[in-house]
Amino acid sequence: MIQFVPETGSTNADLAARLRAGEFVPEGDWLVAERQTAGRGRQGREWFDGSGNFMGSTVVHRRFGDPEPATLALLAGLAVHEAVSLHLPEPHRAMLKWPNDVMIDGAKLAGILLERVEDAVVVGIGVNLPSAPRLPDRATVALADLGGNVARDAFAGDLSRLFDIELERWRNFGMAPIVKRWLAVAHPVGTPLYVLEPGDARVNGTFAGIGEDGSLQLRLVDGTSRAIHAGDVNLVSLEG
Repeated sequence: MIQFVPETGSTNADLAARLRAGEFVPEGDWLVAERQTAGRGRQGREWFDGSGNFMGSTVVHRRFGDPEPATLALLAGLAVHEAVSLHLPEPHRAMLKWPNDVMIDGAKLAGILLERVEDAVVVGIGVNLPSAPRLPDRATVALADLGGNVARDAFAGDLSRLFDIELERWRNFGMAPIVKRWLAVAHPVGTPLYVLEPGDARVNGTFAGIGEDGSLQLRLVDGTSRAIHAGDVNLVSLEG
């Protein structure tokens, strides 16, 4: 079921509040808003609430034997990538950037936010469909800027269907195939990048893959590897 509302503070916050109040929110249900007045991205950043864009959240209930909750970001990224690709004209290609961004030609199209509520995870997704914010520190893009034309409600149907498929694969086959498919549509191994970890410590290196726990594997300048579990990734090759 997809519930559409004209306005709310945050679809993530609404579902989290329902869960904390003891309400059971079934997997497969989505809350989608025409406008968010208190939407936010990673590390508390405000998220653009342009009318007609996709802003929605769903819930995953953890089961025994499920992969680590943080890996839901990879699953969600694949679902968003597939949904966007259905409506993205040639020659453009969507690309995944760890941990939660969908990029096109170096500009951000979509973002994902996970929030843990006891044994459930709220997965929030924002996708720029007709319009994108203009930000001073990063390039952004909307699907419409590239000639893509899809109504928000139709996109919601595509995304909910593809998310269900990816969730079933995640549970039944584990992380190995998820990681393999994620890497196939992400920036290549060896891409120069730097990570701003919590506290703004900068770590330079090259992309060395994704661990099965969802961590970014960073090859440092001294040849050693480091697992990054949280932080903002900046691709050097896309900055110039």
